[in-house]
Amino acid sequence: MVQQYDLIVVGAGMVGATLARAMADSPLRVALLDAMPLDRPLEARPTPSGYDPRVSALSAASENILTRLGAWEQIATDYRSPYRYMCVWDGAGTGEIRFDAGMVGENRLGHIIENWRVQQALLDSLNTTDVSLLGGRQVEQLVQEADGWALQLADGERLQAPLIVAADGARSRLRELAGFAMREWDYLHHAVVTTVQTERPHAETAWQSFLDAGPLAFLPLQDRDGRHYCSIVWSLVPEEARRVMALDEATFAEEIEAAIEGRLGRILQVDARHCIPLRQRHARRYAQPGLVLIGDAAHSIHPLAGQGVNLGLLDAAELAAVLQAALTRGEAFASLPVLQRYERRRMGANLSMMLAMEGFERLFHADTLALRWVRNTGMRWMDGLQGLKAGIVRRALGLEGELPPLARPVIEGEESPAV
Repeated sequence: MVQQYDLIVVGAGMVGATLARAMADSPLRVALLDAMPLDRPLEARPTPSGYDPRVSALSAASENILTRLGAWEQIATDYRSPYRYMCVWDGAGTGEIRFDAGMVGENRLGHIIENWRVQQALLDSLNTTDVSLLGGRQVEQLVQEADGWALQLADGERLQAPLIVAADGARSRLRELAGFAMREWDYLHHAVVTTVQTERPHAETAWQSFLDAGPLAFLPLQDRDGRHYCSIVWSLVPEEARRVMALDEATFAEEIEAAIEGRLGRILQVDARHCIPLRQRHARRYAQPGLVLIGDAAHSIHPLAGQGVNLGLLDAAELAAVLQAALTRGEAFASLPVLQRYERRRMGANLSMMLAMEGFERLFHADTLALRWVRNTGMRWMDGLQGLKAGIVRRALGLEGELPPLARPVIEGEESPAV
């Protein structure tokens, strides 16, 4: 059986579902394909805290995208954890910087939200559209044809389209089948991820300490039944990650309490820990004729600043804008010149963020006395420069530079959330 579409998005995670929803009102026949079933609600992993360990720090630009697509309001406010402040310090020194969204007239830097809730909100919004949700499908082969591409699925089904978008994650099967060249290297760190209950409230603050062992982030989550929670991400060298994963809960709680210098009081409870090897990947090209990469399929970044999903959502918003513009002008939307417009607009921004995170990671792992002094002195000096800090806050909000229409601030009274 052959099914014909105009656009097939492979990967129904947050980024792929965002693109499918952004293109839902176009004249194209759009399909969203994923190996997981898409005909039943997603569920969080059961944990003592009630929080799934997979969370994202969504910027204001990402909030704008989800709002315009009708997904943001489907995430209950009880599951959006806004944070207004960020506190970053050198755990091996005296340098510290504090950021406040109020510096640029905003009331928050972003939200911490469980990934599955964002994904479910997008899938729910897709249920009111004509996008075909093809869940439970596994891609086995990718075949280039005269008028586009064909996907051969494990169940024998064959799908054809002039344009296929790979949104299937950092280990993208589609990227591999298409032969995209990659730059890839190991950070030589693993991320230990879990949710903890803290004695004191997080005060709408994202806390990040740069330790000799690796950066530790406490990301604020909503209180539940008077209990205070944070999601933590601790980047460690592999042998240290193995040691930390082997600790019993009480000893692990004591270690992270000491690592954050007791700023949130005692650590009262720890969910199951997960250990994730960290690699950086970046495709040398994002596009071929009729085939394009977005999100982690195109680039994956150190979780240091929580920017991975935000970059992916901007990819989806930019590609949607490029495709919509091409359709309006009557251009061949799947042609390489059209897809390269998306590539040019996003590759530079993604590389810039990746290089910045790489620089931070290297700076805070430098162990010489001279660099420690420069690092701590620089942090104390920067903390007094309000203009420079305001620029960093604007960048964290994702509202700097030329934004695709979906990512622009929503104006009160605006009639339509369309692209």
